[in-house]
Amino acid sequence: MRVSEIVQILDARIICGEHRTDYTIDVAFASDLMSDVLTLKNDHVLLITGLANMQTIRTAEMSDINCIVFARNKKAGKEMIALAEENDIILIECRYSMFKTCGLLYQAGVQPIY
Repeated sequence: MRVSEIVQILDARIICGEHRTDYTIDVAFASDLMSDVLTLKNDHVLLITGLANMQTIRTAEMSDINCIVFARNKKAGKEMIALAEENDIILIECRYSMFKTCGLLYQAGVQPIY
């Protein structure tokens, strides 16, 4: 599924990486525990989280995750956006809970990582 479709499904907003709306997502993973994210070994992963801090961006960078959805109406700060831009990471803000975010994406065909 393309990032542009994810944004539409979630009625969300891209705050970083607007030029990459054609990037394709194969699987999704939802977690606020970045230690769990570090165990992932897949490509084209969408990270869904409510943890809006620098550690999330650093973890995505280390795990080769190129797209993050911040659920629960969490907002990325200026430093987070700058670091995401530097690492070509797409950041999306969504007002829905993590449960609803995951449910909508699953219903639309996004597969879980496991």
